[in-house]
This record gives sequence, structure tokens and C-alpha cells, in this order.
Amino acid sequence: MCALLAWKTASRWAEVAALSSTQFLLVTPEEIVVDWEQTPKGRRRNPFKPSRFAVIVGLLTSELAEMFRTSAPFDRLCLLTTTGLDAMWARTPEMQRYSHSIKRGAVTHLFGLIATGAPIPLHLVDRLAKHEEPGGLEAISETTIRYGGDPLALARVLETAKVTSHL
Repeated sequence: MCALLAWKTASRWAEVAALSSTQFLLVTPEEIVVDWEQTPKGRRRNPFKPSRFAVIVGLLTSELAEMFRTSAPFDRLCLLTTTGLDAMWARTPEMQRYSHSIKRGAVTHLFGLIATGAPIPLHLVDRLAKHEEPGGLEAISETTIRYGGDPLALARVLETAKVTSHL
């Protein structure tokens, strides 16, 4: 479940592993909304960044939702730490994987889709990957997010579902 969630949200292992059940604002077979505010490298410095939320839709969303539906509330989604994941993957050095590989792979996959004509706005890849957004016409100010109010509506407005549907 953690690896799939890391892939669908282009996240670091530590970000996904640290999620608690309270950070899932909505879980349905069609849509899962994640609030990254309390995760490592999360919104501690600024809780009003557009990358605070991710809306997961598309392939395997219903399977993820079913896993969450059947699990008890949790304080930490994954017990395997980043160090533990790296140690596990070190057993197969020919694969050259490490804990950051999932995020890098998801972003690389999205770039490949964009390069072949998929209608994925590039700024949304930045947002999904939780990177600093460069600004410009597609950016939304942190002040506007601060005034946004309803986190579920705000998560949907930020449009990460347009990206997660391709992962």
C-alpha cells in the first residue's frame, strides 16, 4: 500500500510512511484526498503551499481505498523506515533502487507522458512532487490558499487529480 501511494503521489518514502489516518481527508473508491501538512519536509515551514494536498484518482484508486477502509486508524502508515527500505533494496544491487527512486520514477514517467502529448500541465507535476512552484499564470498564491477555508474543496481546486490519474 505504501509503495503504491508513494507512486500515485510522486512522494518520498518518508513522506508516505509518516502519514496518519487523520491526514486522509476523503477516501472513496473514486477519490482519495491527502493532506501532507504533518509529514517530513511538509508544510511545517508554510502550511499554505499549493503542494500541501494531493487528490488521487484513476488506476488502482479503488484498491487503495479498500485497503484504507479495512484498516484500523493508524498513527504511521508504514512501519518500514527509509533506512529499512534502502537496506532491503540494497540486497539487489543490480536494480540500483533507493527510497527516492519511487518519486523520481513517477516524475520521470509523467515527463515521458507529457513528451508524447499527454495533456498534463507541467506545473501540476511540480505541485504533485511537492516542489517549489515557479509562479506564473498557473500558480496560486499562498495568501489565496490561506483564505481558502475548506481543505477538501481546496485540494480539488489545486487539480493534482489531473496528474495522479496518469500514475
